[in-house]
Amino acid sequence: MSENWHGPARLRTSDQEREQIAEILRAAMAEGRLTLAEGEERLATAYASKYRDELGPLTADLPDGGRRALAETPQARLATRRSLRRHTSFVISAALILTGLWVLSGAHFFWPAIPLVFLVMGLVRHARWGNYERRYMYAHRVAPWNAPGPR
Repeated sequence: MSENWHGPARLRTSDQEREQIAEILRAAMAEGRLTLAEGEERLATAYASKYRDELGPLTADLPDGGRRALAETPQARLATRRSLRRHTSFVISAALILTGLWVLSGAHFFWPAIPLVFLVMGLVRHARWGNYERRYMYAHRVAPWNAPGPR
């Protein structure tokens, strides 16, 4: 094994990473941030790239690295609604189970109110901020060099 004193070796990119960048570029073209010619040129470069560091510059001049455009796609909105429905069904199920346990316990104080307050607060936060913070739901689908965090 030879050591590279000039830094880490260039990492090869995967098909999935190239496709993630292509999705971001298509979303930016749909928003009108890239012309058709420029978008097609960048898509060709993305699909032809061999190394990860070749993909970063393709989305560097887009707002938020292109993640905002990706979060506004119909697929992302559908996933956000689906996630909110799942969260709501969990809170309703938990409320029914806790209320049933309360009835069976015969307690005078409605103790399920305590955990239900926190569950409902989480649901309200998800419903309210899920619309504005979609990029956090999709951070795991964005290539590592475009992920949120320090650069």
